[in-house]
Amino acid sequence: MRPLILHGHERAITQIKYNRDGDLIFSASKDKQPNVWFAVNGERLGTLDGHEGAVWSIDPNWETTKLVSGAGDNTLRIWDIETGKQISRLDTPTAVRSVNFSYSGNEILYITDAQMRRSPEINVIDVRDPEGSSIMTLKDFGIQKATACLFGPLDESVITGHDNGVIAKWEIKMPKSLLQDVAAHKGAINDLQYNKDQTMFISSSKDCSARIFDTKTLEEKKLFKVDRPVNSAAISPTRDHIVLGGGQEAMEVTTTAVRSGKFEARFFHLVFEQEFARVKGHFGPINSLAFSPDGKGYASGAEDGYVRVHTFDQTYHEFEIEC
Repeated sequence: MRPLILHGHERAITQIKYNRDGDLIFSASKDKQPNVWFAVNGERLGTLDGHEGAVWSIDPNWETTKLVSGAGDNTLRIWDIETGKQISRLDTPTAVRSVNFSYSGNEILYITDAQMRRSPEINVIDVRDPEGSSIMTLKDFGIQKATACLFGPLDESVITGHDNGVIAKWEIKMPKSLLQDVAAHKGAINDLQYNKDQTMFISSSKDCSARIFDTKTLEEKKLFKVDRPVNSAAISPTRDHIVLGGGQEAMEVTTTAVRSGKFEARFFHLVFEQEFARVKGHFGPINSLAFSPDGKGYASGAEDGYVRVHTFDQTYHEFEIEC
């Protein structure tokens, strides 16, 4: 399983995403320029120029016509994927930590950090309005700042992961209405990702675990414990597998050997919670993981600035774990 190694960033990768068709990969990093790649051969299609700070999060819409990005320059920007031009820009009080397109593509969910004595926010805006009119705004929500977010089923709610390990669900039409919350982790939540049909999602945390929750009830279904902080985890769209990655804190990487830093991507069986494979290659903590929509491969982005695109061998598709 020789990977395609994509090197178009000068600094650490913060997030990677496939589009729905799986032919494009979008990567964000701390070097201000999101990149677009062809998934089949790793050729760079282009860059999106405009941000003045680290880009923390990106998300393409369902039709792969628009991309939203949120960055440390206190802006949220919407891009035309075909031309690479900026369509609109929204200035925010503080850095945008995570962004998410709704299933319809008409709304954008974004969360901001607590900085300069400003409270963290959870916002939903209407993309169809040039001014980006607010549909929902939450400021004083009684929980520590949000660090990851997802739209709920039918775009009727939002799910947020927080710095204190809480996962919460909010109703969009009644912003002050906290539908559910659960103390999911003992450390900050780094990432939330759905499975293919959005009936469950996986959370990644600094408490060295990844957990699967029911989307409707927020009931914990599975727990995957490791010996390192988990920065990202993804659920296979075709098999009962998950992949998770992380590693030692970035500030300590320069004093750590690759082997002891534990920078591998680790594969677990979703049902049996049993680890069955590890993939090495990165020279820093893995910050983002994503399965290809057809389940035939996955991509990883790390602190070393590289995106590695793996295509599974036939042995992977034939593999069956022994109960």
